[in-house]
Amino acid sequence: MSLITATEALATATIQSAIDAAAAAGGGRVTLAEGEHNTGGLVLRSGVELHLAAGAVLKPVPDYDAYAGNISGVIAEGSDRAILYAKGATNIAITGPGRIFAPGQAYIVGEDSSVGTFTPAQHRPRVLVFENCRDVRLDGITIEDSPMWTLHLVACKTVSVTRVTVINNERLPNTDGLVIDSCSDVIVENVSIATADDGVCLKTSRQGDTIGVCRNITVRNCQVASQSCALKLGTESFGDFDNVVFEDCQVLRSNRALGIFSRDGGAITNVRFSRISLDCHETADGFWGSGEALTITLADRRADRPAGSISGIVFEDITGSMEGALNIVSTGQAQISDVRLSRIEIFQRPGKLGTGRYCDMRPTAADLAPAGHLAGRANAWIRGQDGAIIGLVPYPGGMPGLYAPGISDLQLLGVEIHRPKQLPEGWNDAVIIVD
Repeated sequence: MSLITATEALATATIQSAIDAAAAAGGGRVTLAEGEHNTGGLVLRSGVELHLAAGAVLKPVPDYDAYAGNISGVIAEGSDRAILYAKGATNIAITGPGRIFAPGQAYIVGEDSSVGTFTPAQHRPRVLVFENCRDVRLDGITIEDSPMWTLHLVACKTVSVTRVTVINNERLPNTDGLVIDSCSDVIVENVSIATADDGVCLKTSRQGDTIGVCRNITVRNCQVASQSCALKLGTESFGDFDNVVFEDCQVLRSNRALGIFSRDGGAITNVRFSRISLDCHETADGFWGSGEALTITLADRRADRPAGSISGIVFEDITGSMEGALNIVSTGQAQISDVRLSRIEIFQRPGKLGTGRYCDMRPTAADLAPAGHLAGRANAWIRGQDGAIIGLVPYPGGMPGLYAPGISDLQLLGVEIHRPKQLPEGWNDAVIIVD
């Protein structure tokens, strides 16, 4: 075991040398002792556990160029690099109880109060990217103030993420907590996330010419607070998703709670959300969503790659409150089918912003490649020539409790949506709208 004591000097070379030596010796633990460890980019090697002892703080420097050696094959929101990186490694781990204090504040370059968000820098590093790794373990660490996606696992197999805490700025976009991208055999449990963007998010990104799948993913006993979507599949959905479970979780003070979003050609099948309590509120237009307890949307945004179908979806034993509606909407060529809602009890209440009265179909084709003369930020929000946000669609006749037009094989078993006796302005008299 290698023990590294804290120092005021930049510790990148010292920590990396210890990791490399442990790997060369066949594996082992590198421990950061109590105190601050200032660092640039680090690469984890096979067989190595990076352990942050009690009181240890890994403090990455606020310089994008410091991570030029950690280039990821998956570009995310303009980011091509990571603070902590591994590729093709096996049996790797980062463990606590220490913490990583990332430099997110340094990547805020302005504020757009009209949509409720800070303006991020064009280039921001992700805290962690592991690509094509096997036997990955993240346990007991705390990560604070990520500049961009916090934990990004790409095409990894046999992954355990336990007792991890993520605390990010709740107005800085793209600070997703945990992104599980084209991975298989993943267990996430006893994780706590508070962030501006998605909490636990499953994706299937396009990795050059390669498209992977997300399969056999279980997320349980987690607490998530998100200004976007707390527990989510999509929107990057080039490959398929299959056998995904979210269970026994709490969604706290969030915008959207549970979401499935098909956009890029992959099929989404066999997904279950069980025993989840939630609290959903409206947010300003800079965040996707409008206070929905659950949302399933399917929309074509690429002319050469229509959105894939969604089927075999179960929501059961879901309780809580929302300021938006339950949405199940397809505007694409493919269908949403075989959806079951069982034992759902939601209290629908009016919000202060009024954004819940719109069905949010973002991201659209306009968000992928915004026209130069339109105001906004790519893959976030775009204002049309009329000044309205593209993708926000008023509900016909006002906001219902459940909006699910044209969905085949939709089963509603014990669905209760409690509404005010005196319906607010802009609400639909109908609780449930289905065809």
